[in-house]
Amino acid sequence: MALTNEQYDTIMRDYNARMNENERYVRERKQALYRRIPRLDAIDREISKSSVNTAKRMLREPGKPLMEELHRRIAELTVEKERLMTEAGFDKDYLTPPYRCADCKDTGFINGRRCHCFSQAAIDLIYTQSHLNDRLKEHNFNTFSFDFYADDDIDEKTGLSARDYAARAFDSAEAFLSDFDKTHGNLLIYGKTGTGKTFLSDCIAKELIDTGHTVIYLSAFSLFDILKKRMFAKDGKIPSEYADLMETDLLIIDDLGTEFTNSMTNSQLFDLINERLNRKGSVIISTNLRMEEISELYTGRIFSRFMEHYTFIHTYGRDIRIQKKLA
Repeated sequence: MALTNEQYDTIMRDYNARMNENERYVRERKQALYRRIPRLDAIDREISKSSVNTAKRMLREPGKPLMEELHRRIAELTVEKERLMTEAGFDKDYLTPPYRCADCKDTGFINGRRCHCFSQAAIDLIYTQSHLNDRLKEHNFNTFSFDFYADDDIDEKTGLSARDYAARAFDSAEAFLSDFDKTHGNLLIYGKTGTGKTFLSDCIAKELIDTGHTVIYLSAFSLFDILKKRMFAKDGKIPSEYADLMETDLLIIDDLGTEFTNSMTNSQLFDLINERLNRKGSVIISTNLRMEEISELYTGRIFSRFMEHYTFIHTYGRDIRIQKKLA
C-alpha cells in the first residue's frame, strides 16, 4: 500500500504511543512485584549485569563458550523467578502487556515486514482521510440494487431503459476495478441528479480502499479551494493537501460544474488532470452536466483529455432519493 510520508508518520505515532503505554504497564507492574518479592529485583539486576559482563568478556576472551554460560545462568534465574511469582499467587503472564496485536506486540512489524494490523491501520486511516468513512457503510456493491432502475423508463434518444444504463454502469465499474493497477483508468460519470453517480463512485472507492489503495473524495467546491491555495501559496511552497491529491491512487471529484468557472479555474483543472495523467493517477469525476454542457463550460484542452483518457458512464432514470423517500 502506497502511503504518503504524513500518513506513515501518523500511523507510526500511534504505534509509538502503544509501545510507550506497554512499557509503562510493565514498569508499574514490575515495581509492584519488587515491593512484594524483593528477590525478583535482585534477579533482574543480576540478569542485566551478567549480560553486560559477558559482552565485555567476549571482547577480551574470544572463542570461549561465554554465551552458553550466560544462557544457562539466565535459565536458572528465570526458573527461580517463575517459582517465586507462582508461590506468591502471580500468573506467569503478569508482566505481559495487553497487546492490541499479539502477533507483532504492537510494533507494527514482524521480521521487518508490516504486520496485518499495520495494513488495517492504514486502511482505517485512508477511510478517515478520504471523507467517506460513514457513507461507505451504506454505499457499496453489497447494497447496490437494480430495483431503482425501471425497465419501462426509456431514453427516447437511445432506446435504452434506465435498467440498461444501470447494467452498463455496473459493468464499467467492475472493469475499472479489475484493471485498476494495470491501466490506471479514469471515469467521467454524468447524468441527472439522483441517478446514482455518487453511489457508484462510492462503491468503487470502498473496493479500492479495502484492497489497500488510497482514495481521496472531494466536492468540486473543496477541490478548487485547494487549487486556489496552491496558486497563491507563498514562496512557491506546495500545500500538503495538494500534494495528497497528486499522490493518492484514486481522486474522486464530485459534482463538477457546481464551482464558479472562469479562465483561472479552467487552467487549474487542466493542470490537475494533466498532472494526474502524467503520474498515472486515476480520477473519477461525477457531474450533472450534459456532454454538450461540459464541452461548452470547459476548455477544448480539458474536453480533449476527457475524450482521450476517460471512460464515460451515463446514468439515467428517475431520482432514486425520491424513490427511497416514497418507499
